Amino acid sequence: MSSFSLAARIVLSPLIILLGLVAIGIAMVLIVLALAYPNLPSLEVLTDYRPKIPLRVFTSDGYLIGEFGEERRAVVSIQDVPPVMKNAILAAEDDRFYQHGGVDYIGILRAAAANLAGGGKRQGASTITQQVARNFFLSGEKTYTRKLYEALLSFKIENNLTKDQILELYINQIFLGQRAYGFAAASQIYFGKPLKDISIAEAAMLAGLPKAPSAYNPIVNPKRAKIRQQYVLRRMRELGYITEVQFESALKEPLIVKRELADYAVHAEHAAEMARQIAAERFPEDVYSRGLKVYTTLVKAEQEAAYLSLRRGVMDYDRRHGYRGAESYLDLKEITSDQDEAIDEALQDIADAGDLIPALVLAAEAKQIRAYRKGGEIVTLGGDAIKFAAKMLDDKAPPNKRIKRGAIIRLQKDDKGNWQISQLPEVESAFVAVDPKDGAIRALVGGFDFNRNKFNHVTQAWRQPGSSFKPFIYSAALEKGFHPGSVINDEPIVISASQTGSQAWEPHNYDGKYEGPMSMRTALAKSKNMVSIRILQAIGPHFAQDYASRFGFDAEKHPPYLTMALGAGSVTPWQMVTAYSVFANGGYRIKPFVVREIRNEANEVIAQSAQVPAGEDSIRVIDPRNAFMMDSMLRDVTIYGTAAKASVALKRQDLAGKTGTTNEYVDAWFCGYQMTVSACAWVGFDQPKKLGDKETGGAAALPIWIGYMGRALKDVPVQTPTMPEGITTFGSGRERSYIYTENAAKEPPPEEGSAETPPTVVDPAHLAHPSD
Repeated sequence: MSSFSLAARIVLSPLIILLGLVAIGIAMVLIVLALAYPNLPSLEVLTDYRPKIPLRVFTSDGYLIGEFGEERRAVVSIQDVPPVMKNAILAAEDDRFYQHGGVDYIGILRAAAANLAGGGKRQGASTITQQVARNFFLSGEKTYTRKLYEALLSFKIENNLTKDQILELYINQIFLGQRAYGFAAASQIYFGKPLKDISIAEAAMLAGLPKAPSAYNPIVNPKRAKIRQQYVLRRMRELGYITEVQFESALKEPLIVKRELADYAVHAEHAAEMARQIAAERFPEDVYSRGLKVYTTLVKAEQEAAYLSLRRGVMDYDRRHGYRGAESYLDLKEITSDQDEAIDEALQDIADAGDLIPALVLAAEAKQIRAYRKGGEIVTLGGDAIKFAAKMLDDKAPPNKRIKRGAIIRLQKDDKGNWQISQLPEVESAFVAVDPKDGAIRALVGGFDFNRNKFNHVTQAWRQPGSSFKPFIYSAALEKGFHPGSVINDEPIVISASQTGSQAWEPHNYDGKYEGPMSMRTALAKSKNMVSIRILQAIGPHFAQDYASRFGFDAEKHPPYLTMALGAGSVTPWQMVTAYSVFANGGYRIKPFVVREIRNEANEVIAQSAQVPAGEDSIRVIDPRNAFMMDSMLRDVTIYGTAAKASVALKRQDLAGKTGTTNEYVDAWFCGYQMTVSACAWVGFDQPKKLGDKETGGAAALPIWIGYMGRALKDVPVQTPTMPEGITTFGSGRERSYIYTENAAKEPPPEEGSAETPPTVVDPAHLAHPSD
């Protein structure tokens, strides 16, 4: 054998063995592929994409007010994704997406080279298609088996879907932190704007999130998020997606990241929660993931007016009663500078309360405060901005309330946009407005701040109504032959111990004044307690109790004692607005409702309210003549009575209503209406206690009602009800009066003390003497 053939054999043998091994390897891979590929999961989950979409709640005019579900998602079609967002995603994740077939071999080699050069594993090479495969079908474990299946699935996806379809799935499915799934949801959550409106800088920030949503979260890790954003911007410039000028501008653009997740078009949290409960009860299966849309009856502009008016009313009350001191204190021993990150981290644990922003006092003197506001701004306050809290800057202030370095305070902007010191109010409030024609709730605010107190005071707070209950006693009296011109004596009255069985009861008028004989009309306008008691004596408490139930009140919560004349029973604002609507619509008891319809993921109506409107005889509860007379008397309350500032402030005389203040100024009410809208405002403490001297319904609650009505009645013409048949009129001016025609020719209505029913024995447990 020649030396050449021997050498050739020596050289070729290993090569042949190597080629054989390669062939065997290729064959084995092909066998694995042949066996594995047919067993890959169906792509139906992709071709029939049905993501988990949360339950969403809207106003009647289409504004989002609530979202409920584990995943916050907004599905968007690829055509609606702005180019800047597409380019940012491609730059950050897969710039060869439109060139490769699912696995980017060039990208793998590039990443491997970078990893070897860097001495460690620093770059990945997963394509967008691979990420889609992983997110829909695989776990996040790092094994060769999982990577193989990922590659196979990527090939299958690429063979069955277009590139745009794959990118659309990625854009809608990827997790981006803060419970946000998909870029449309993330844009709304992080920046408070729809995806179509984001800037280059914002798009780069969002595109940097898929790599590590927790690490690059701009809320949790703003510095790392900024570094990642800068990387994405550089890649966009290198790939020619943006110019040098755009790059420099984006680097300098300040990003305003939302820190409060529950930020919707308008504050309507209590109403949204009511809608959620209704939807969950009606459709318990998958209610938070099937994309149901609940449309409420709320009107955005009116809901906003109600929210702002209630907040203003509560804050005005709070300022009338002085500053209570620092909210709490932080230990600043570890704080090294006024810009220390630890300050902002500590403030993140303190929730905002609407426009009441927490701040940490860095320095405090008698005439100046320096404070670090949540969000990063250092604010210097002086003059009028700290006047409200001046006594807590004094050296003699209680140590546990004094404003000093380390104190947590609240800041709020004044009407001119300047920061001023404020505080979280302790008092609560509720407001609800309804369309008296059909019961649709137009605005509902269940408390001062939902995040601080989720208790819905509109539907759940049982409180004494005080004098706001008097109209129902007067309405009952009309059915017993009284009329607005009936004369009753306004003089002190004593219910003796022999009648009570315990102790004498000596009620009084809220102003301490007694004016002798006066008409029912005048007595209601001036809220005369003595007259109301005498009327109730005349008609009988049992009759009044039964009559009041026509308006929706629970009879058992209004025991038949004389104290019922002064509103010593229990009501909710929901009941009160229902009851006053009876006067507003001419005698019909509507049923308030907050959800108009529910739609499914295909936008088909699957549930709808079915309310009986005013005008149907089936829901008439009082004589139309009674409603007309009560409206006449209640309008006088707002023209020259205890609520006169309503007609002055709103410059109209078609308003009707009644103030209410309970004994010792514990509850303050104003309930009233105009023919197109009925509304009720309440102010009080959750643990009942005195609001303060002179904190009547007219002082504390009426301004809230006026603030809302100013918006609700904008462009609504003045209108008053037409007098129905069967009424005879007499008198003129303020003493103009009406009487049922069938009673006009009879004996005058019962005078005080002439009732057939004797005064009812008063249970000592119900002794009270509510005010106006």
